Amino acid sequence: MDAGDGLRVVAERPNSRATMKDVARVAGVGVGTVSRVVNGKSNVSEESIAAVNAAIERLGFRRNDSARMLKTGATASIGLLVEDVADPFFSLLNRSVEEEVLRRDSVLLTASSDKDPNRARKMILTFCARRVDGLVITLPEGGDEEYLRAELDAGTSMVFVDRPPRELDVDTVIVDNRGGARTGVEHLIGYGHRRIACFTDRPDLYTASERIAGYREALEEAGIPFDPELVFSSATTREPVDEPLGRMLASDDPPTAVFAGNNRTSINVIGALRIHNTSLAIVGFDDFELADVVVPGITVVAQDPKAMGQIAMRMLYKRLDGDVSPSQTVTLNTRLIVRGSGELSRDAVLAAR
Repeated sequence: MDAGDGLRVVAERPNSRATMKDVARVAGVGVGTVSRVVNGKSNVSEESIAAVNAAIERLGFRRNDSARMLKTGATASIGLLVEDVADPFFSLLNRSVEEEVLRRDSVLLTASSDKDPNRARKMILTFCARRVDGLVITLPEGGDEEYLRAELDAGTSMVFVDRPPRELDVDTVIVDNRGGARTGVEHLIGYGHRRIACFTDRPDLYTASERIAGYREALEEAGIPFDPELVFSSATTREPVDEPLGRMLASDDPPTAVFAGNNRTSINVIGALRIHNTSLAIVGFDDFELADVVVPGITVVAQDPKAMGQIAMRMLYKRLDGDVSPSQTVTLNTRLIVRGSGELSRDAVLAAR
């Protein structure tokens, strides 16, 4: 990946856009060589420098030197697209990115996709039309990524967060969703639970599918049969769960514990349990405000959105500073925070019925 090369070029033909690959093709060199020439690196031969500069002159390219802007202290702009800036996880991620941007005296533009691929595309292309120097992206499931390839080729650096791209070769920061879910469910199994319900986000979402996989792995390792009747995947995180939970509780072999796949689902499950006037052991994926205030406190598998934002911005600024090394994927570990709800044993749940 040759992102962050400090070069943005516009062809002479109206409504067309040339790329770094065009410069390299005309000059007869690699894209990495174009990057080094544009960023003033010393490890380039005089012949290659002359060839690249001749290609730029011949094609009438216009430079937008992101790397030089950063190094001289001029203002750079960063575009951040998340799923929902009001979501507790993405709110903390947004704040972390914002702090890193301010530390570098840059400007941050933020937008929410609201899980809509068309809206995401519109927001990202709007950022690019405003000549942002880099992008931090959480892309909705099911959307096209090809339009991003054109921006990459044109020199826009980008880092994906929370979920990886399907086709693009770019830097990515994700969480060990599968391992974290497995840890949470194993914790419940350790307290004697064998009927563990799983409430999660829409199943086509990368994070949800990974967490369901971790849930199933924990059951399998403990010799507990997987029961699809104990899994509910909502279309939205705002969808009530009291009805599916009620069906599970009314079955011949009801659950004694719940694994909630994200913070909003945990809150929904707590509300549904109150509606049904019952108690189950709960472990949720994602921490949330007041999780340590309710009684019992909610045991969670915590992510670190602050670290995710910090690492993503370090990766992005390295690209803007001219780094053309191969792309990287950083996977962050989760942390089990014990507060009480996940330590309610199977026997205690059954005794309270």
